[in-house]
Amino acid sequence: MSVVDWVIVILYFLLSFGIAAYYSKRAGRDTQEFFLSGRSLPWWLAGTSMVATTFAADTPLAVTELVANGGIAGNWLWWNFLFGSMLTCFFFARLWRRAGVLTDVAFIELRYSGRPASVLRGFRALYLGLFINTVIMGWVNVAMATILIGMFDISQGQVRYYVFAAMVFAAIYSALSGLRGIAVTDLMQFAIAMAGTLTLAIVVINLPEIGGITGLKNQLPASVFQFTPVIDSGIESVAYGGILALSVSAFIAYIFVQWWAAWYPGAEPGGGGYVAQRMMSAKDEKHSLMAMLWFTIAHYCLRPWPWILVGLASLVLYPELDAADKKLGYVYAMRDFLPVGLKGLLVASFFAAYMSTISTQLNWGTSYVVHDCYRRFIRKEASESHYVLVSRVVTLIVMVASILVTLVIQTISGAWQFLIESGAGLGLVLILRFYWWRINAWSEISATVTPFLVYAYIKLKTTVVFPDTLFYIVGVTTVVWVLVTFLTEPVAEERLIQFYRRVHPGGIGWRKVEKMVPDVPGDSGFAWLFVDWVCGVLLVYGVLFGIGKVIFGELLLGFSLLLLALIAGGFIYWDLSRRGWQEVTR
Repeated sequence: MSVVDWVIVILYFLLSFGIAAYYSKRAGRDTQEFFLSGRSLPWWLAGTSMVATTFAADTPLAVTELVANGGIAGNWLWWNFLFGSMLTCFFFARLWRRAGVLTDVAFIELRYSGRPASVLRGFRALYLGLFINTVIMGWVNVAMATILIGMFDISQGQVRYYVFAAMVFAAIYSALSGLRGIAVTDLMQFAIAMAGTLTLAIVVINLPEIGGITGLKNQLPASVFQFTPVIDSGIESVAYGGILALSVSAFIAYIFVQWWAAWYPGAEPGGGGYVAQRMMSAKDEKHSLMAMLWFTIAHYCLRPWPWILVGLASLVLYPELDAADKKLGYVYAMRDFLPVGLKGLLVASFFAAYMSTISTQLNWGTSYVVHDCYRRFIRKEASESHYVLVSRVVTLIVMVASILVTLVIQTISGAWQFLIESGAGLGLVLILRFYWWRINAWSEISATVTPFLVYAYIKLKTTVVFPDTLFYIVGVTTVVWVLVTFLTEPVAEERLIQFYRRVHPGGIGWRKVEKMVPDVPGDSGFAWLFVDWVCGVLLVYGVLFGIGKVIFGELLLGFSLLLLALIAGGFIYWDLSRRGWQEVTR
């Protein structure tokens, strides 16, 4: 890198720290401000912050690997999560904002009663805030190290110092600025990251070795450019002939089961984690829904195509890379073909993607440890300034823990699969706890524990492989939690009434409680919200595939898909506007 490139990177770090310093005083007011920005974020800032968080350093590399092994259709391994994201948008976003809790773990004791609820809250606070959180950050650290090694050809031992220095920086500005500063920094980081990846895609596609889109299509098999996977009951491999190929059972598992049944960080059924945090930090219910809608559109429509194009080009530029190293094609393209200035922009964009994820994970994980463990069970009565100070200290402690996890991680390529399988079956409970009064703490506890037991049995005693394992884990888990629900005492009537008065979810599942509080009208219009959900799915897939078809020269089909997306978006706007916001939510 030249001096100009390094100046760009240094300016990025200075700007990030300046934002943190600016918001540090505001963040110190209380924990509501530190973790939820005083519940005052506008939809565009909350939604963009979510997108920036999901845009981790490893994401372009992961997409490059998916494209290299399964063509464009390989992205269906994450595109299928759209159904759940859009469901959260229309059916859960407003409920999270209405609940008024500081974290989604605190929701447990708002919804359930008794000792099981407090035990579940404490367990999930530490399990998610420390274990899952540090593993995710370790994963991101390893990805950032891979990028720096490929970019600068430095040793594994040396690269740790660079990554850990960046993490310390992210921890400091996260501890200083609270969620408001993190969200504003995310906005800046997302703009830099998108500018960098888009620039790389334009430069690489127009290389003489590629020859534009036409040259790219001439040098790669047609199957690579197919948007949908091959579905065949006789297929055993997930990659066949340059295209993602799924058995019928795998297709059903991915498209019809995984998105609602399995818990996965960032894609929790009904919302959760940092996604719920951003929805709860929005100005009001309308901003909460709009934040989730904007996040979903940007997440699936704006981000992927620059990564996909570079991934396709890397197949031509670096054909010698084996399957395990295909993802490095993205990094090598940065290293080998970017001119002075642009190389610095790309490096800054990767640091931006990295630190937006790390800062959110630190703030989100700390909220669990402090609010749902320390404040709930250790020191219940203290000043807000005390809890803010503890939050800042815990942020640094969580950072150190994630560094230690990173040191022992060699590869976690199967971590996402393990998380999905070990949370399969829990998703339905997380959805129904909002819409059925009979769900209790024991329902969620049994749905949390059972998947681990079934997963262990399948791995030790059978030859069933992912994603077919989902059918067994989800099936057994569902039977168990339904039986447990009816064999245990329901939530205390007083707690159900308290929850209904605050959240008033409505629907047939709350009729029993609704009769107890006739003065509180529940939500209605669920059929229209279902149509909005369908239209939301059509909107996103229409834009996603429409842009892709236009890029590859299929203009008629591309613009037809964009027109379909426009019609679907217009219906959503018309439906929400015609009834007025209060009629939509009550």
